[in-house]
Amino acid sequence: MLDLLLKLGAFLVAIIVLVTVHEFGHFWVARRLGVKVLRFSIGFGRPLLTWRRRDDPTEYVIAAIPAGGYVKMLDEREEPVPEAELAQAFNRQKLWIRSAIVVAGPAFNFLFAFLLYWLLFMAGQSGLKPEIGEVAPESIAAEAGFEPGDLVLEVGDRPTPTWSSVWLTTLSEGIGGDDLNIRVQRPDGSEQVHILNGDLLADLEPGQGFLDAIGLQRASPLIPAVIGELIPGEPAAEAGLKVGDRVLQVDGVEIGDWQELVETVQAHPDQVLRLSIQRGAERLMLSIRPRSVEVDGEQSGRIGAGVQFPDELLDEQEVWVSYGPVEAIGQAARRVVDVSVLTLQIVGKMLVGTASVENISSPIGIANAAGQTASYGLSSFVQFLALLSVSLGLINLFPIPVLDGGHLLYFAIEGVIGRPLSDAVQEQGQRIGIALLISLMALAFYVDIARFLS
Repeated sequence: MLDLLLKLGAFLVAIIVLVTVHEFGHFWVARRLGVKVLRFSIGFGRPLLTWRRRDDPTEYVIAAIPAGGYVKMLDEREEPVPEAELAQAFNRQKLWIRSAIVVAGPAFNFLFAFLLYWLLFMAGQSGLKPEIGEVAPESIAAEAGFEPGDLVLEVGDRPTPTWSSVWLTTLSEGIGGDDLNIRVQRPDGSEQVHILNGDLLADLEPGQGFLDAIGLQRASPLIPAVIGELIPGEPAAEAGLKVGDRVLQVDGVEIGDWQELVETVQAHPDQVLRLSIQRGAERLMLSIRPRSVEVDGEQSGRIGAGVQFPDELLDEQEVWVSYGPVEAIGQAARRVVDVSVLTLQIVGKMLVGTASVENISSPIGIANAAGQTASYGLSSFVQFLALLSVSLGLINLFPIPVLDGGHLLYFAIEGVIGRPLSDAVQEQGQRIGIALLISLMALAFYVDIARFLS
Protein backbone atom coordinates (compact mmCIF):
# COMPACT_ATOMS: atom_id res chain seq x y z
CA MET A 1 0.00 0.00 0.00
CA LEU A 2 2.81 2.40 0.92
CA ASP A 3 4.55 1.56 -2.35
CA LEU A 4 1.38 2.40 -4.29
CA LEU A 5 0.97 5.70 -2.42
CA LEU A 6 4.61 6.59 -3.11
CA LYS A 7 4.19 5.94 -6.83
CA LEU A 8 0.93 7.86 -7.01
CA GLY A 9 2.33 10.80 -5.01
CA ALA A 10 5.57 10.99 -7.02
CA PHE A 11 3.59 10.77 -10.28
CA LEU A 12 1.27 13.61 -9.26
CA VAL A 13 4.18 15.79 -8.18
CA ALA A 14 5.97 15.17 -11.48
CA ILE A 15 2.90 15.86 -13.63
CA ILE A 16 1.84 18.97 -11.72
CA VAL A 17 5.34 20.46 -11.77
CA LEU A 18 5.97 19.79 -15.45
CA VAL A 19 2.51 20.91 -16.60
CA THR A 20 2.89 24.10 -14.57
CA VAL A 21 6.26 24.79 -16.19
CA HIS A 22 4.85 24.12 -19.67
CA GLU A 23 1.74 26.27 -19.28
CA PHE A 24 3.69 29.03 -17.55
CA GLY A 25 5.82 29.25 -20.72
CA HIS A 26 2.73 29.97 -22.81
CA PHE A 27 1.38 32.35 -20.15
CA TRP A 28 4.60 34.33 -19.60
CA VAL A 29 5.36 34.89 -23.29
CA ALA A 30 1.72 35.74 -24.11
CA ARG A 31 1.64 38.40 -21.41
CA ARG A 32 5.02 39.82 -22.51
CA LEU A 33 3.84 40.08 -26.13
CA GLY A 34 0.59 41.89 -25.28
CA VAL A 35 -1.95 39.05 -25.44
CA LYS A 36 -4.62 39.02 -22.72
CA VAL A 37 -4.71 35.77 -20.74
CA LEU A 38 -8.13 35.00 -19.32
CA ARG A 39 -7.32 31.82 -17.37
CA PHE A 40 -4.29 29.86 -16.19
CA SER A 41 -5.46 26.41 -15.11
CA ILE A 42 -3.51 23.52 -13.62
CA GLY A 43 -5.70 20.48 -14.14
CA PHE A 44 -9.00 19.98 -15.93
CA GLY A 45 -12.61 19.69 -14.81
CA ARG A 46 -14.25 21.26 -11.79
CA PRO A 47 -12.20 24.08 -10.23
CA LEU A 48 -11.07 23.30 -6.68
CA LEU A 49 -9.40 26.63 -6.03
CA THR A 50 -9.80 29.91 -7.91
CA TRP A 51 -8.26 33.32 -7.27
CA ARG A 52 -7.40 36.62 -8.90
CA ARG A 53 -4.74 39.19 -8.14
CA ARG A 54 -5.41 42.90 -7.96
CA ASP A 55 -5.16 44.65 -11.35
CA ASP A 56 -4.61 41.26 -13.04
CA PRO A 57 -7.18 40.12 -15.67
CA THR A 58 -6.13 36.47 -15.39
CA GLU A 59 -8.12 33.94 -13.36
CA TYR A 60 -5.86 31.32 -11.72
CA VAL A 61 -7.36 27.86 -11.24
CA ILE A 62 -6.42 24.54 -9.68
CA ALA A 63 -8.84 21.94 -11.06
CA ALA A 64 -9.92 18.47 -9.99
CA ILE A 65 -8.21 16.33 -12.65
CA PRO A 66 -4.41 16.78 -12.48
CA ALA A 67 -3.80 15.31 -15.93
CA GLY A 68 -2.71 18.49 -17.68
CA GLY A 69 -3.53 22.17 -17.81
CA TYR A 70 -4.22 25.03 -20.16
CA VAL A 71 -3.89 28.75 -20.74
CA LYS A 72 -7.01 30.42 -22.13
CA MET A 73 -6.29 33.58 -24.11
CA LEU A 74 -8.60 36.23 -25.51
CA ASP A 75 -9.63 34.92 -28.95
CA GLU A 76 -12.43 35.92 -31.34
CA ARG A 77 -12.77 32.31 -32.50
CA GLU A 78 -13.97 31.27 -29.05
CA GLU A 79 -16.15 34.18 -27.95
CA PRO A 80 -16.98 37.77 -28.91
CA VAL A 81 -14.24 40.24 -28.00
CA PRO A 82 -14.96 43.88 -27.06
CA GLU A 83 -13.64 46.26 -29.69
CA ALA A 84 -11.42 47.97 -27.12
CA GLU A 85 -9.61 44.65 -26.50
CA LEU A 86 -9.23 43.41 -30.09
CA ALA A 87 -5.54 44.36 -30.11
CA GLN A 88 -5.00 41.90 -27.21
CA ALA A 89 -6.72 38.96 -28.92
CA PHE A 90 -4.51 36.00 -29.83
CA ASN A 91 -6.00 35.55 -33.30
CA ARG A 92 -5.25 39.19 -34.18
CA GLN A 93 -1.51 38.84 -33.52
CA LYS A 94 1.20 38.63 -36.16
CA LEU A 95 2.29 35.17 -37.16
CA TRP A 96 5.62 35.35 -35.33
CA ILE A 97 3.92 36.38 -32.08
CA ARG A 98 1.46 33.49 -32.22
CA SER A 99 4.30 31.11 -33.05
CA ALA A 100 6.44 32.41 -30.17
CA ILE A 101 3.59 31.89 -27.69
CA VAL A 102 3.03 28.32 -28.88
CA VAL A 103 6.74 27.45 -28.87
CA ALA A 104 7.17 28.87 -25.37
CA GLY A 105 5.52 25.87 -23.65
CA PRO A 106 7.95 23.23 -24.94
CA ALA A 107 10.83 25.73 -24.68
CA PHE A 108 10.19 26.17 -20.96
CA ASN A 109 10.24 22.38 -20.53
CA PHE A 110 13.69 22.27 -22.12
CA LEU A 111 14.86 25.21 -19.99
CA PHE A 112 13.52 23.54 -16.86
CA ALA A 113 15.36 20.30 -17.70
CA PHE A 114 18.54 22.30 -18.33
CA LEU A 115 18.19 24.00 -14.92
CA LEU A 116 17.68 20.67 -13.15
CA TYR A 117 20.68 19.07 -14.88
CA TRP A 118 22.80 22.15 -14.09
CA LEU A 119 21.93 21.89 -10.39
CA LEU A 120 22.61 18.15 -10.40
CA PHE A 121 26.01 18.52 -12.07
CA MET A 122 27.01 21.21 -9.57
CA ALA A 123 25.72 19.29 -6.54
CA GLY A 124 27.54 16.18 -7.70
CA GLN A 125 26.34 12.66 -8.35
CA SER A 126 27.60 9.25 -7.35
CA GLY A 127 28.01 6.55 -9.94
CA LEU A 128 29.66 3.20 -10.52
CA LYS A 129 33.19 2.90 -11.82
CA PRO A 130 33.16 2.26 -15.61
CA GLU A 131 35.21 -0.92 -15.48
CA ILE A 132 34.39 -3.73 -17.90
CA GLY A 133 33.78 -7.18 -16.52
CA GLU A 134 32.58 -9.97 -18.78
CA VAL A 135 32.93 -9.56 -22.56
CA ALA A 136 30.52 -11.86 -24.39
CA PRO A 137 32.30 -14.22 -26.85
CA GLU A 138 31.81 -13.45 -30.56
CA SER A 139 30.05 -10.20 -29.68
CA ILE A 140 30.52 -6.73 -31.18
CA ALA A 141 32.67 -5.84 -28.18
CA ALA A 142 34.80 -8.98 -28.47
CA GLU A 143 35.35 -8.29 -32.17
CA ALA A 144 36.49 -4.76 -31.27
CA GLY A 145 39.08 -6.13 -28.82
CA PHE A 146 37.57 -5.30 -25.42
CA GLU A 147 38.85 -7.33 -22.49
CA PRO A 148 37.79 -7.72 -18.85
CA GLY A 149 39.42 -5.10 -16.66
CA ASP A 150 39.36 -2.33 -19.29
CA LEU A 151 38.45 1.01 -17.69
CA VAL A 152 36.42 3.18 -20.10
CA LEU A 153 37.87 6.70 -20.28
CA GLU A 154 36.09 8.20 -23.30
CA VAL A 155 33.31 7.32 -25.72
CA GLY A 156 33.87 9.28 -28.91
CA ASP A 157 35.57 12.40 -27.63
CA ARG A 158 33.55 12.58 -24.42
CA PRO A 159 34.81 11.59 -20.95
CA THR A 160 32.81 8.86 -19.22
CA PRO A 161 33.50 8.94 -15.46
CA THR A 162 30.67 6.54 -14.57
CA TRP A 163 29.11 3.41 -16.02
CA SER A 164 25.80 5.21 -16.61
CA SER A 165 27.63 7.84 -18.68
CA VAL A 166 29.18 5.02 -20.71
CA TRP A 167 25.71 3.64 -21.40
CA LEU A 168 24.12 6.98 -22.30
CA THR A 169 26.99 8.19 -24.48
CA THR A 170 27.43 4.85 -26.26
CA LEU A 171 23.70 4.69 -26.96
CA SER A 172 23.35 8.30 -28.15
CA GLU A 173 26.53 8.18 -30.27
CA GLY A 174 26.13 4.64 -31.58
CA ILE A 175 22.44 4.48 -32.47
CA GLY A 176 23.03 6.56 -35.60
CA GLY A 177 25.10 3.85 -37.29
CA ASP A 178 28.56 5.50 -37.28
CA ASP A 179 31.68 3.67 -36.09
CA LEU A 180 32.36 4.55 -32.46
CA ASN A 181 35.78 4.98 -30.87
CA ILE A 182 36.07 4.04 -27.19
CA ARG A 183 39.30 4.79 -25.33
CA VAL A 184 40.11 2.52 -22.41
CA GLN A 185 42.84 2.08 -19.85
CA ARG A 186 44.23 -1.44 -19.54
CA PRO A 187 44.92 -3.00 -16.12
CA ASP A 188 48.66 -2.38 -16.73
CA GLY A 189 48.02 1.37 -17.13
CA SER A 190 48.42 1.55 -20.91
CA GLU A 191 45.67 3.07 -23.07
CA GLN A 192 44.01 1.70 -26.18
CA VAL A 193 41.20 2.72 -28.54
CA HIS A 194 38.58 0.14 -29.53
CA ILE A 195 36.32 0.75 -32.53
CA LEU A 196 32.74 -0.51 -32.46
CA ASN A 197 31.25 -1.30 -35.88
CA GLY A 198 28.56 1.32 -36.61
CA ASP A 199 26.55 -0.91 -38.96
CA LEU A 200 26.25 -3.53 -36.23
CA LEU A 201 25.34 -0.93 -33.61
CA ALA A 202 22.53 0.44 -35.80
CA ASP A 203 20.84 -2.97 -35.82
CA LEU A 204 20.61 -3.17 -32.02
CA GLU A 205 17.50 -2.44 -30.00
CA PRO A 206 17.94 0.90 -28.19
CA GLY A 207 17.26 0.87 -24.49
CA GLN A 208 18.60 -0.24 -21.13
CA GLY A 209 20.11 -3.42 -22.58
CA PHE A 210 22.19 -1.66 -25.25
CA LEU A 211 25.56 -2.40 -23.63
CA ASP A 212 24.54 -6.01 -22.99
CA ALA A 213 23.66 -6.34 -26.68
CA ILE A 214 27.11 -5.01 -27.59
CA GLY A 215 28.59 -7.67 -25.32
CA LEU A 216 29.76 -5.47 -22.44
CA GLN A 217 28.97 -5.93 -18.79
CA ARG A 218 30.20 -3.85 -15.91
CA ALA A 219 32.74 -5.45 -13.62
CA SER A 220 31.15 -6.28 -10.29
CA PRO A 221 32.77 -7.74 -7.19
CA LEU A 222 31.66 -11.05 -5.74
CA ILE A 223 28.75 -10.15 -3.49
CA PRO A 224 27.89 -12.54 -0.64
CA ALA A 225 24.51 -14.27 -0.99
CA VAL A 226 22.96 -12.32 1.89
CA ILE A 227 19.27 -11.40 1.83
CA GLY A 228 18.83 -7.62 1.98
CA GLU A 229 15.20 -7.21 0.92
CA LEU A 230 12.05 -9.34 0.86
CA ILE A 231 8.87 -8.71 -1.12
CA PRO A 232 5.77 -9.59 0.93
CA GLY A 233 3.80 -12.48 -0.51
CA GLU A 234 6.67 -13.75 -2.68
CA PRO A 235 8.22 -17.24 -2.18
CA ALA A 236 11.25 -16.02 -0.18
CA ALA A 237 9.09 -14.30 2.44
CA GLU A 238 6.58 -17.17 2.52
CA ALA A 239 9.38 -19.73 3.04
CA GLY A 240 10.58 -17.93 6.17
CA LEU A 241 13.73 -16.24 4.89
CA LYS A 242 14.69 -13.08 6.77
CA VAL A 243 16.81 -10.03 6.00
CA GLY A 244 20.39 -10.84 6.97
CA ASP A 245 20.19 -14.57 6.16
CA ARG A 246 23.18 -15.87 4.20
CA VAL A 247 22.50 -18.68 1.73
CA LEU A 248 25.27 -21.26 1.98
CA GLN A 249 23.97 -24.13 -0.15
CA VAL A 250 21.11 -24.98 -2.51
CA ASP A 251 20.29 -28.71 -2.73
CA GLY A 252 23.71 -29.46 -1.24
CA VAL A 253 25.63 -27.34 -3.79
CA GLU A 254 27.82 -24.56 -2.35
CA ILE A 255 26.75 -21.00 -3.21
CA GLY A 256 29.77 -18.73 -3.57
CA ASP A 257 28.06 -15.41 -4.22
CA TRP A 258 24.76 -13.70 -4.94
CA GLN A 259 25.00 -14.20 -8.71
CA GLU A 260 25.26 -17.97 -8.26
CA LEU A 261 22.14 -17.91 -6.11
CA VAL A 262 20.25 -15.85 -8.72
CA GLU A 263 21.26 -18.19 -11.54
CA THR A 264 20.31 -21.27 -9.52
CA VAL A 265 16.87 -19.86 -8.67
CA GLN A 266 16.25 -18.78 -12.26
CA ALA A 267 17.12 -22.27 -13.51
CA HIS A 268 14.52 -23.97 -11.27
CA PRO A 269 11.11 -22.38 -11.83
CA ASP A 270 8.29 -24.04 -9.89
CA GLN A 271 10.67 -26.63 -8.36
CA VAL A 272 11.26 -27.16 -4.64
CA LEU A 273 14.76 -26.20 -3.53
CA ARG A 274 16.41 -26.97 -0.17
CA LEU A 275 18.36 -24.00 1.18
CA SER A 276 21.03 -24.14 3.83
CA ILE A 277 21.26 -20.72 5.46
CA GLN A 278 23.29 -19.01 8.18
CA ARG A 279 21.19 -16.88 10.54
CA GLY A 280 23.38 -15.39 13.22
CA ALA A 281 25.01 -18.34 15.00
CA GLU A 282 22.39 -20.80 13.69
CA ARG A 283 22.47 -22.92 10.58
CA LEU A 284 18.99 -23.70 9.24
CA MET A 285 17.38 -25.64 6.42
CA LEU A 286 14.43 -24.16 4.49
CA SER A 287 12.41 -25.31 1.49
CA ILE A 288 11.39 -22.85 -1.20
CA ARG A 289 9.57 -23.11 -4.51
CA PRO A 290 10.60 -20.31 -6.96
CA ARG A 291 7.63 -18.77 -8.73
CA SER A 292 7.67 -19.30 -12.50
CA VAL A 293 7.67 -16.10 -14.57
CA GLU A 294 8.09 -15.62 -18.30
CA VAL A 295 11.26 -13.82 -19.37
CA ASP A 296 11.98 -13.39 -23.09
CA GLY A 297 9.62 -16.22 -23.94
CA GLU A 298 11.11 -18.69 -21.43
CA GLN A 299 10.14 -19.67 -17.89
CA SER A 300 12.44 -18.40 -15.14
CA GLY A 301 12.42 -18.82 -11.37
CA ARG A 302 11.85 -15.92 -9.00
CA ILE A 303 11.67 -15.79 -5.19
CA GLY A 304 11.22 -12.05 -4.53
CA ALA A 305 14.42 -11.31 -2.64
CA GLY A 306 17.04 -8.61 -3.01
CA VAL A 307 20.72 -8.54 -2.13
CA GLN A 308 22.39 -6.89 0.86
CA PHE A 309 25.24 -4.94 -0.69
CA PRO A 310 28.22 -4.58 1.70
CA ASP A 311 29.20 -0.95 2.30
CA GLU A 312 32.89 -1.63 1.76
CA LEU A 313 32.24 -3.08 -1.71
CA LEU A 314 30.08 -0.10 -2.60
CA ASP A 315 32.88 2.29 -1.58
CA GLU A 316 35.28 0.44 -3.91
CA GLN A 317 32.90 0.68 -6.86
CA GLU A 318 31.53 4.18 -6.30
CA VAL A 319 32.85 7.37 -7.93
CA TRP A 320 31.74 10.95 -7.28
CA VAL A 321 31.41 13.44 -10.14
CA SER A 322 30.73 17.17 -9.77
CA TYR A 323 31.43 20.33 -11.78
CA GLY A 324 31.82 24.03 -11.14
CA PRO A 325 28.97 26.42 -12.06
CA VAL A 326 30.42 27.37 -15.46
CA GLU A 327 31.47 23.88 -16.49
CA ALA A 328 28.11 22.53 -15.36
CA ILE A 329 26.38 24.79 -17.92
CA GLY A 330 28.05 22.94 -20.79
CA GLN A 331 27.39 19.55 -19.22
CA ALA A 332 23.71 20.36 -18.66
CA ALA A 333 23.24 21.68 -22.19
CA ARG A 334 24.91 18.58 -23.63
CA ARG A 335 22.70 16.30 -21.54
CA VAL A 336 19.51 18.01 -22.78
CA VAL A 337 20.73 17.68 -26.37
CA ASP A 338 21.73 14.04 -25.85
CA VAL A 339 18.38 13.07 -24.36
CA SER A 340 16.48 14.97 -27.07
CA VAL A 341 18.41 13.46 -29.98
CA LEU A 342 18.26 9.99 -28.47
CA THR A 343 14.51 10.24 -27.95
CA LEU A 344 13.95 11.38 -31.54
CA GLN A 345 16.17 8.58 -32.86
CA ILE A 346 14.24 5.97 -30.90
CA VAL A 347 10.90 7.40 -32.08
CA GLY A 348 12.19 7.33 -35.66
CA LYS A 349 13.24 3.70 -35.29
CA MET A 350 9.82 2.79 -33.87
CA LEU A 351 8.09 4.46 -36.81
CA VAL A 352 10.08 2.41 -39.34
CA GLY A 353 9.75 -0.77 -37.29
CA THR A 354 13.39 -1.19 -36.23
CA ALA A 355 12.76 -0.49 -32.54
CA SER A 356 10.24 -2.06 -30.20
CA VAL A 357 7.12 -0.17 -29.09
CA GLU A 358 8.10 -1.22 -25.56
CA ASN A 359 10.12 2.01 -25.49
CA ILE A 360 6.88 3.95 -24.92
CA SER A 361 5.11 4.29 -21.56
CA SER A 362 1.61 5.15 -20.40
CA PRO A 363 0.83 6.93 -17.12
CA ILE A 364 1.13 3.48 -15.50
CA GLY A 365 4.78 3.15 -16.53
CA ILE A 366 5.52 6.78 -15.74
CA ALA A 367 4.00 6.41 -12.26
CA ASN A 368 6.05 3.28 -11.65
CA ALA A 369 9.25 5.04 -12.71
CA ALA A 370 8.36 8.10 -10.62
CA GLY A 371 7.85 5.95 -7.53
CA GLN A 372 11.06 4.00 -8.07
CA THR A 373 13.22 7.06 -8.59
CA ALA A 374 11.62 8.81 -5.61
CA SER A 375 12.45 5.79 -3.43
CA TYR A 376 16.11 6.05 -4.50
CA GLY A 377 16.37 9.64 -3.27
CA LEU A 378 15.99 13.27 -4.31
CA SER A 379 18.81 13.20 -6.88
CA SER A 380 17.28 10.26 -8.78
CA PHE A 381 13.83 11.83 -8.74
CA VAL A 382 15.19 15.15 -10.03
CA GLN A 383 16.94 13.29 -12.87
CA PHE A 384 13.64 11.62 -13.69
CA LEU A 385 11.89 15.02 -13.70
CA ALA A 386 14.51 16.41 -16.10
CA LEU A 387 14.16 13.44 -18.45
CA LEU A 388 10.36 13.65 -18.38
CA SER A 389 10.49 17.41 -18.98
CA VAL A 390 12.57 16.90 -22.13
CA SER A 391 10.17 14.19 -23.30
CA LEU A 392 7.15 16.44 -22.68
CA GLY A 393 8.77 19.26 -24.63
CA LEU A 394 9.58 17.00 -27.58
CA ILE A 395 6.18 15.31 -27.69
CA ASN A 396 4.42 18.66 -27.75
CA LEU A 397 6.49 19.69 -30.77
CA PHE A 398 5.35 16.71 -32.84
CA PRO A 399 3.30 18.02 -35.83
CA ILE A 400 0.06 16.50 -34.59
CA PRO A 401 -3.06 18.69 -34.43
CA VAL A 402 -4.10 19.30 -30.79
CA LEU A 403 -0.43 19.48 -29.74
CA ASP A 404 1.71 22.64 -29.91
CA GLY A 405 3.49 21.17 -32.92
CA GLY A 406 0.16 20.90 -34.72
CA HIS A 407 -0.49 24.62 -34.21
CA LEU A 408 3.00 25.37 -35.50
CA LEU A 409 2.24 23.24 -38.57
CA TYR A 410 -0.90 25.32 -39.21
CA PHE A 411 1.14 28.51 -38.80
CA ALA A 412 3.78 27.23 -41.24
CA ILE A 413 1.08 26.53 -43.84
CA GLU A 414 -0.37 29.99 -43.18
CA GLY A 415 3.05 31.52 -43.78
CA VAL A 416 3.29 29.73 -47.13
CA ILE A 417 -0.22 30.36 -48.50
CA GLY A 418 -0.60 33.79 -46.93
CA ARG A 419 -3.82 33.11 -44.99
CA PRO A 420 -4.97 30.86 -42.12
CA LEU A 421 -6.47 27.48 -42.89
CA SER A 422 -10.25 27.40 -42.75
CA ASP A 423 -11.97 26.51 -39.49
CA ALA A 424 -13.36 23.35 -41.12
CA VAL A 425 -9.89 22.11 -42.10
CA GLN A 426 -8.50 22.88 -38.64
CA GLU A 427 -11.40 21.10 -36.94
CA GLN A 428 -10.87 18.03 -39.11
CA GLY A 429 -7.19 18.11 -38.20
CA GLN A 430 -8.14 18.27 -34.53
CA ARG A 431 -10.26 15.14 -34.90
CA ILE A 432 -7.39 13.29 -36.58
CA GLY A 433 -4.98 14.47 -33.90
CA ILE A 434 -7.26 13.31 -31.09
CA ALA A 435 -7.67 9.90 -32.77
CA LEU A 436 -3.89 9.54 -33.10
CA LEU A 437 -3.30 10.46 -29.46
CA ILE A 438 -6.00 8.06 -28.25
CA SER A 439 -4.50 5.25 -30.36
CA LEU A 440 -1.01 5.99 -29.07
CA MET A 441 -2.22 6.08 -25.46
CA ALA A 442 -4.09 2.79 -25.91
CA LEU A 443 -0.92 1.18 -27.28
CA ALA A 444 1.12 2.57 -24.37
CA PHE A 445 -1.39 1.19 -21.83
CA TYR A 446 -1.31 -2.20 -23.56
CA VAL A 447 2.50 -2.30 -23.48
CA ASP A 448 2.66 -1.31 -19.80
CA ILE A 449 -0.05 -3.74 -18.72
CA ALA A 450 1.58 -6.58 -20.65
CA ARG A 451 4.94 -5.64 -19.11
CA PHE A 452 3.57 -5.73 -15.55
CA LEU A 453 1.64 -8.95 -16.08
CA SER A 454 4.82 -10.65 -17.28
